[in-house]
Amino acid sequence: MLNEEQYYQFFLSVLDVYGFAVVDMHNGILKVVRSKDAKTSAVPVASDVSPGTGDEVVTRVVPVSNVAARDLAPLLRQLNDNAGAGSVVHYEPSNVLLMTGRAAVMKRLMEIVERVDKVGNRSVATVPLTYASATDVARLVTELTKETDKTAIPAWMTAKLVADERTNSVLVSGEPISQQRIISIIKQLDRQEDVQGNTKVIYLKYAKAKDLVEVLTGISSSIENDSKKSPSTEALRKGVTIKSHEQTNALILTGAPDVIRDLENVISQLDIRRPQVLVEAIIAEIQDADGLNLGIQWVNKHAGVAQFTSTGLPITTMVQTRQNEILDSDQSNALSMFNGIAAGFYQGNWAMLLTALSTSSKNDILATPSIVTLDNMEATFNVGQEVPVLSGSQTTSGDNIFNTVERKTVGIKLRVKPQINEGDSVLLEIEQEVSGVADTAVATTTDLGATFNTRTVTNAMLVGNGETVVVGGLLDKSIRGSESKVPLLGDIPVLGHLFRAKSEQTAKRNLMLFIRPTIIRERDGFRHASAEKYQSFNQEQVQSRGKETTALTLNEEQLRLSPDQDDTAFRKVKAAIAAFYAQEM
Repeated sequence: MLNEEQYYQFFLSVLDVYGFAVVDMHNGILKVVRSKDAKTSAVPVASDVSPGTGDEVVTRVVPVSNVAARDLAPLLRQLNDNAGAGSVVHYEPSNVLLMTGRAAVMKRLMEIVERVDKVGNRSVATVPLTYASATDVARLVTELTKETDKTAIPAWMTAKLVADERTNSVLVSGEPISQQRIISIIKQLDRQEDVQGNTKVIYLKYAKAKDLVEVLTGISSSIENDSKKSPSTEALRKGVTIKSHEQTNALILTGAPDVIRDLENVISQLDIRRPQVLVEAIIAEIQDADGLNLGIQWVNKHAGVAQFTSTGLPITTMVQTRQNEILDSDQSNALSMFNGIAAGFYQGNWAMLLTALSTSSKNDILATPSIVTLDNMEATFNVGQEVPVLSGSQTTSGDNIFNTVERKTVGIKLRVKPQINEGDSVLLEIEQEVSGVADTAVATTTDLGATFNTRTVTNAMLVGNGETVVVGGLLDKSIRGSESKVPLLGDIPVLGHLFRAKSEQTAKRNLMLFIRPTIIRERDGFRHASAEKYQSFNQEQVQSRGKETTALTLNEEQLRLSPDQDDTAFRKVKAAIAAFYAQEM
């Protein structure tokens, strides 16, 4: 005999057979609807306290803790009556499942979710290491299990490893079975090793071994200090020794394997082919100078003298007390220091001297020094001559004079230090000097020594690769004039010129300095720049010596002397040089 609850469940089962379902309206009324429409009706939300029974249509909200609800929803849809009253959707922000269907079906799906959520639970284990390095162990075990996990072990059982360098530990996350397997491998690797006699020789390609010793010593000390803060291997505490062998340009490393591996990584990044910079400078200077010196001097034996020393030849050096006296040695010396024309007369008590000199000089300088240097390496280019300069004089008791002479280098000096920056720009530290001996130095300052003209530029600038920029320049024009005259007499119109001495000097100087850096990164670029410079030199040689002179001809192929070539190209170059110097100059 069935009771009311059993009759009610029988009633729901019959409705389910015919495609209908009952929805409780919570006001004592039961609403019969088609099964496919029940899930959009006011279906009650069940819970663990009131889950519903039998074929009653309910909705369950199921939170998922250890797996993604998005991945679990497709599996549950296959077990629910999606064509009828059942549906399964997921809400990703809260990682929950929204399931609607018969209460009995919902109960079964809840059990499945509970079991699947437990299987997906992953724990984290910390494995401290005593001898091995946590970073190296994590890398080795990850590589070991990577290929195995693709085929033999499901993805949800794959363990993940993270190295904690601060505590020298490995964190293992995963299922208990995979976790134990990974921990067992880690413990087998954590063994003490013998590091005595661990020495490695590294041959350098580009860098100097002696220069790297100081850098690597500081880095190794920092690595050792970091290793002492953690309970790592004892080998890390024994230090490392770094020596250089200049004959073979090699580094000799002795110490712990971990420290040596770190140093090898640093060495590989420092031992690279450094780019070079071709620095070309242009120095253009034009000097023009014009001068005029004109004067008339008078002397009277009884009245006095009207003398102008600015003429360069005072009249008193020429006039003697006797009218018929011939020039003596003092007068000869005075005339030897005078340039221009000097004319006059000596009659009775009167004497007159006319001096006139017009000068014009031009000095054009065009220099194009160039030099190639490594990045961040200072280079110096110096072409000139050494000029003797009197620095001291001493007279002994025997009237012997001993002079002390120093030599000063004059010419063209170029000192440059390039630094290649990001974007192919070059930071140039430049010191450029053009010096020479002044033309008038010997005539005017014989006792004091020579006078030097010096033009110096010290600058730092940022220049793009291949760009030509102006380093500095000077446009100078000077006009100097002087007039000496006898008061009153020199102011007389026309006749006043007989009592005057006039001097005028005009000088113009234009100086410009240009510079162009070119970055050379590859070997071919260096050979191309060398060939281009040589061709320019060859053209200048032909123009200066004439077309009949056979020039020293070398092409770019002859300049490319690679180690794998035979010495044929070298012999050709040698023969060309010998033929060049065998010519009659």
